[in-house]
Amino acid sequence: MVVSLRSFVVFTVLLAVAAAQPHAPVSPLGIGLESYEYPYPVRFFDLEMEGQPLRMAYMDVAPRAEANGRTMLLFHGKNFGSYYWAQVIESFSNDGYRVIATDQIGWGKSSKPDVHYSFHGLAANTVRLLDFLKVGRIVLIGHSTGGMLAIRFARSYPERVERLVLEGPIGLEDYRLHIPSQSDEALFQSELKNSDPARIRSVFSNYFAKPDSKLFAPLAEVPIRVTYSGEFYRWAKASALAYRMIYEQPVIYEYAHLAPPTLLMMGEQDRTAPFANYATEEVRRTMGRNAETAKSLVKQIPNGTLAIIPDAGHIPHIEQFDAFRRAVVAFLN
Repeated sequence: MVVSLRSFVVFTVLLAVAAAQPHAPVSPLGIGLESYEYPYPVRFFDLEMEGQPLRMAYMDVAPRAEANGRTMLLFHGKNFGSYYWAQVIESFSNDGYRVIATDQIGWGKSSKPDVHYSFHGLAANTVRLLDFLKVGRIVLIGHSTGGMLAIRFARSYPERVERLVLEGPIGLEDYRLHIPSQSDEALFQSELKNSDPARIRSVFSNYFAKPDSKLFAPLAEVPIRVTYSGEFYRWAKASALAYRMIYEQPVIYEYAHLAPPTLLMMGEQDRTAPFANYATEEVRRTMGRNAETAKSLVKQIPNGTLAIIPDAGHIPHIEQFDAFRRAVVAFLN
């Protein structure tokens, strides 16, 4: 009877502890997304940053139709990896393009080092990859933070970029002018506080003009599952360091110096405003007017074209793919 009573008490305590825990996904996801299936085979390119040996993940998809001799390179955004380019890769490989989609260092299946992240460094890594793959000139598409990287890439290596597409780029202003700098520790703690599944789903739903869980839930799944990884803190630290890069390395002053023909594409209802939570209420009211800003900004680009995508938020290539494709094809042709 004593043993049974003791067992019952222990069992009751365990049930209470379990009930207090958040409901975990069926399968936690490691920060290298090892068990997460990408739409095409993933390969790795070895490189080094600050003395650390690292691996850069990428997909290299051959043309599915008669090759047109052109290569398309895709840069993902801050809260994504190259997996969300699936429909873009399929569509343009069917048009005869060779399509390469990278996971930049710090994202996706690539290494997550604690280093100084810079757009110059990420661009240099990508050039090394292109040289390894024997790729010369490219059509470059960058989304969100990938748009900032694409601008820096095009400025640093103008001879490599045939055409440039900036889809919903952030960095439409110099955040340093109106928003106070945050320490690395503050940015890291913010990442930890934003790890609640409901909060993550809310962030991703706000990327869409008309939130549809069929669209945003699969995107939110990745960071949600990663929060249950034993290495989550490394993921969060890399994310915080990426925010530091975005804040400290503006590209807004480089639009006027872009050499290649450039398509600036913005969802009509894109309200994305990084660092708004650190801004005063007065400054916050001026942020996130991205379609309006794009109409003014495109005038600075020497050979710039503007496409405003109706009924789209921050990710036109998912929310309004047909309109995205029509704009890109018209521009490339």
